[in-house]
Amino acid sequence: MNANQWMSLLGLANRARKLVTGEELSVKEIRRGKAKLILLSRDASSNTAKKITDKCNSYAIPLRIVEDRYLLGQAIGKEARVVVAVMDAGFAKKLVTLLD
Repeated sequence: MNANQWMSLLGLANRARKLVTGEELSVKEIRRGKAKLILLSRDASSNTAKKITDKCNSYAIPLRIVEDRYLLGQAIGKEARVVVAVMDAGFAKKLVTLLD
């Protein structure tokens, strides 16, 4: 996986206002059916990881794991982020291909 490519695309999605960050906001968007992809950091707490994974499974939202919260935050130009929800189908599709 080329880290620079997916991080650049995630930054672009953030500038286009197609991202929601944080556990609670991401869960809200999953429930609304608006989230197209969830990115979860590998170093998330077990409770957060279970909650997000279960929500993604029950609502059939793709989930990808990234290295750590600092890398995820750096990609969108913010502090450490544990969960990011991508709201746009085009960005989500391309991110999935880059992360797989």
